[in-house]
Amino acid sequence: MSIKAQKAAQKVLKSAGYNIPVDVEGIIQSYGIAIRSQPMEDSMSSMLVIKDGRALIGVNQAHPPTRQRFSLAHELGHFLLHGKLPRVFLDEATIFFRDEHAAEGNDLEEIEANTFAAELLMPEDVLRKMIRENPFDAFDERAVQRLAAQFEVSVQALTIRLTRLRLITA
Repeated sequence: MSIKAQKAAQKVLKSAGYNIPVDVEGIIQSYGIAIRSQPMEDSMSSMLVIKDGRALIGVNQAHPPTRQRFSLAHELGHFLLHGKLPRVFLDEATIFFRDEHAAEGNDLEEIEANTFAAELLMPEDVLRKMIRENPFDAFDERAVQRLAAQFEVSVQALTIRLTRLRLITA
């Protein structure tokens, strides 16, 4: 887990003043970044395009809303953490592509963007407090689904987050 990415997400949340579920679209728009839901290949979740000092996040409209929220938060992470780094330019636009290497979790920038997204959508302090106040059985599928629904994230994303925070064991 990247401390840099976690702290960046915490800073965004602090300045945004947030509720659960976090309004990721509102936060993105507060940075002047446009969002476009559009058709994409199923294997592509989202993309970030930076051109002429402006940014656009495209998200796969065919993916479930929970996946789209995570993808949006992931791209915001790229924008805030990696937006100034040199990139591959296609049609004079900077595009972050997901490849097999990144999908395997070996790419530091992808790990940072995922850490950022997880902290933004499922803040560690909020998760810890909720579980402390209302302990639940991680093997109770309905309990996990209810908690995921509160954060508007997938059960998979929540389970990964809880495991990484050692709030449950896999």
